[in-house]
Amino acid sequence: MFKLSPISLYIHIPWCLKKCGYCDFHSYVSPEIIPEKKYIENLLKDFEKDLHLIKNRKINTIFIGGGTPSLLKNKSIKRLIYGIKERYFVSQNAEITIEANPKTIECKRFVHYKNSGINRFSLGVQTFDSDLLKKIERTYDLDECINAIKELKKVSQNINLDLMYGLPDQTLENSLLDLKYAIGYNPSHISWYQLTIEPNTIFYSKKLNIPNDEIIFEMFSKGDKLLRKSGYKKYEISSYAKHDYQCQHNLNYWNFGDYIGIGCGAHGKITQKNGKIIRTFKNKNIKNFLNGNYLNSVNTVSEEDIVFEYFMNTFRLYKPILKKDFRKKTHINEINIKKRIQKAINNGFLINTTDYWNTTKKGKFFLNSLLKIFLK
Repeated sequence: MFKLSPISLYIHIPWCLKKCGYCDFHSYVSPEIIPEKKYIENLLKDFEKDLHLIKNRKINTIFIGGGTPSLLKNKSIKRLIYGIKERYFVSQNAEITIEANPKTIECKRFVHYKNSGINRFSLGVQTFDSDLLKKIERTYDLDECINAIKELKKVSQNINLDLMYGLPDQTLENSLLDLKYAIGYNPSHISWYQLTIEPNTIFYSKKLNIPNDEIIFEMFSKGDKLLRKSGYKKYEISSYAKHDYQCQHNLNYWNFGDYIGIGCGAHGKITQKNGKIIRTFKNKNIKNFLNGNYLNSVNTVSEEDIVFEYFMNTFRLYKPILKKDFRKKTHINEINIKKRIQKAINNGFLINTTDYWNTTKKGKFFLNSLLKIFLK
C-alpha cells in the first residue's frame, strides 16, 4: 500500500469545423448546431461515475481538449467548469487549460472563458504561413492567427502556441520564420513539434512533399537554438516554457501521473490503492455517449505495459529519472528490467547512476529506438 498523489482531469470535446488531414485524434466534423447542453449534461454524469475511482484525491489540473473546445459557447464552458467544482474538490490554484482555434468567431469567447475559471490557453496556430495553412487543411489564415494571439494577450499571460515543422513544402526559412513570429508575441509557452503522418489519417494515403530528414534535422537544431536563445527553457521533447510556465497537466502525464478522462473517446489512467493500474476507455460513438453509455472498457495494465508506458512518458522529459520514482509509480523493482537497461546503456541511449537514469543526447534523438528496447 502507498500514498496516492493528486490527479488530473481530461475533458474531451469531440467536434471540429473540419477534420485536418494529419489529425488522428477522435473527432467529428461539427453539425450546424452542436448539442452542447446535452453533451455537458452527459459529461458531468460521466464524471460522477468515475468519482469512486479517485476517492480523496484532489484534482490539480484540468485540460479541455478535442476536437475544438472553443467551438462551445461561453455558457457551456461555464456550466462545465462550475459543474465539475460542485461535484468534487478542485485545488484552488488548479491549472485549467482550454485548447482554442484561431478562427475569429472563437476569439470573442476568450474573456468569458477566463471568467469561468480557465487560466491557461493553448492556441493551435501550427504555422503563420497562409499557404501552408491551406496545405495542412486548417480553417483560418495569418490575419486570424495574429488577431487571436492579440485577443488572448488581453485576457491572459499564460498562453501556449502550438507550432509544427516538417510541413509539406515547408522550407528551413519558413520554419524559422514561424518561430520568430511566435517569439515576437512573447507567449509564456511554445509547443514545437515535427509533423508525423499517422496511418489512420487522410494524409497517409496522399503523396506529400515532406522535407527530407536532413532539412528536418536542420529545422530542429536551428529552431531549438533560437528558442533557447530567446529565453525559453526546453523541459520536454517538444515543449519550451518561460520561467514558471511549464504545463502542469502535461507534466503529470510525462511523469506517469494519474488522470481521469471524461467525454466521447476519452481515456484515463488511475493507480489503485493496491498498486494496480487501470485504464478506462470511454465510448467513441457520440450517439451512444449522448444516450448515457459512457464506459467502453476498463483494463488492468500488465507489468510489461506499465514498464513501457512509464518510459514512453518519462524519457520525453529533460531531467533525470529517479529510480525511487520508478518503484513508487510502477510498483516494480528495477532489478526486473536490468537487462533492458543494460542494453540501452550499451547502445549509448542511457546513463546509469546509483539513484537515477538519464537519457543521453543520442537517446533523445533516437527515442523510438530506445523505447523499442522496453516494448514487449
